[in-house]
Amino acid sequence: MTGPQEEQRDEGHLVNGFAVPPLDARPAARNGHHPAVAEQAGDVWDRRVASGLAFLRRRLAGDYEVDEFGFDPELTEAVFHPLLRRLYRDWFRTEVSGLENVPADSAGLVVGNHSGTVALDALILSTALHHEHPAHRYLRLLGADLVFRMPVVSEIARKTGGTVACNPDAERLLRGGELVGVFPEGFKGVGKLYAERYKLQRFGRGGFVSAALRTGTPIIPVAIVGGEEIYPMLADIKPLARLLKLPYFPVTPTFPWLGPLGMVPLPSKWLIEFCPPIPTAHLTDSADDPLVVFNLADQVRETIQQTLHKLLARRPDPFGP
Repeated sequence: MTGPQEEQRDEGHLVNGFAVPPLDARPAARNGHHPAVAEQAGDVWDRRVASGLAFLRRRLAGDYEVDEFGFDPELTEAVFHPLLRRLYRDWFRTEVSGLENVPADSAGLVVGNHSGTVALDALILSTALHHEHPAHRYLRLLGADLVFRMPVVSEIARKTGGTVACNPDAERLLRGGELVGVFPEGFKGVGKLYAERYKLQRFGRGGFVSAALRTGTPIIPVAIVGGEEIYPMLADIKPLARLLKLPYFPVTPTFPWLGPLGMVPLPSKWLIEFCPPIPTAHLTDSADDPLVVFNLADQVRETIQQTLHKLLARRPDPFGP
C-alpha cells in the first residue's frame, strides 16, 4: 500500500508531493554526462582503435590488393580521402551540383578546367565524387609525365588511382568501366597568371576525345570555381623555372615570402558543377577523324567556359561563406 503522498507511477514516483524521475533517467555523474553517452563514446573510440590496428596488420602482412595501375583503394579510403575531406568540406566549403550527370556504375570521361598554381583541383574533384556521389565513385586521374618522375608524388599518385596521361592507359580504364578524369589545359591552365583566371587555355591535340570515341564513352564536362584563388600567381620567374626544370616558378602574395607557410592555400569558396554528358557511342568510327575530334573538344571547352561564367555569377565573393 502507498500513501497519497507516495503514489507509484511508471515514469517515476511522488515523494512528499514532488515528482522524482526513475533511476535510469537520472544523471549518474556530477559533470553532466550521462553514463550511456560516455559508454557510447568509448565504444566508438574502441572501434576506431580496433579498425586502425586491423588496417596496420593488413598493411604489414601485405594483405591488400592493388590493380594493374597500382591503385590501392583501401589506403585511399583510409588515409588520403579523410585528409582531403577536411580541405573539401571545412576549408573550401565546397558545393557540388549536377551529380546526376555522372554514371552510377559505368565508364565516363570527366573533363575539367585546370588552375591554381598547385593542382589541388584534381584532388578536390576526386574527393567530391567519392564523398557526394551516391555510388561513392573513385576518379582515376590522368597526370602529366612530370608528376610520375617525382619520387614521393609519383607513389602517392599511383596509390590513389592516377596514371600517366596517355591514350592506351585511358582506354584500358574506360573499357574497365572506370570514371577517368582529365584536365586538357595541363600546365598551361595550372600555371597561368591570376589576371587570366577562369579563361580556359588551349586544349592541346584532343587526345582525350579520341580515347572517349574509341571506347564509346560519354564525356562529362565539369566546371570548377575556387581553384584560381588558392595561390594567386602574380608572376612567373622563368629563368628560375628553367634552372629547376619546372614548367613555371610562381610568385604569389604568400610565396616565396613566407617560406613553407606560403604553401597554405587561401580559403576560397569552391563551386563544382558536372554538366550533362556528351554521348560518343555513335561516333566510334570517327576516332581518327581530326575534324570530329576538334569539334568535339571545342564543344567540351565551350561548355566548361560557359558554366564557369554561370558559377562565377553565383559566387560574387571569392572568400564568402
